[in-house]
Amino acid sequence: MDKIFSARIDDSIIRKIGDLSDKLHTSKKAIIEKAVQLLWKDIEEKQKQDIFAETCGIWQKIETPAETVKNIKDEFRKSFRKHQE
Repeated sequence: MDKIFSARIDDSIIRKIGDLSDKLHTSKKAIIEKAVQLLWKDIEEKQKQDIFAETCGIWQKIETPAETVKNIKDEFRKSFRKHQE
């Protein structure tokens, strides 16, 4: 069931919707529905991306893992001491 939806839209966008409607020989409603569906599909596809797989190996640390652990422990100790005084 179709419902009425109201929103303020810039005049230039309203003209573009009208122009698309004329060029594609379809309704303004169909143009807006298609635009929302395409945007939704694009967002869904981006959310499915596996960031870890795409960036694996991209970080190259200068310090060794042992140095990283030591630095983290040192920072923790400093923070712990600061709150104990």
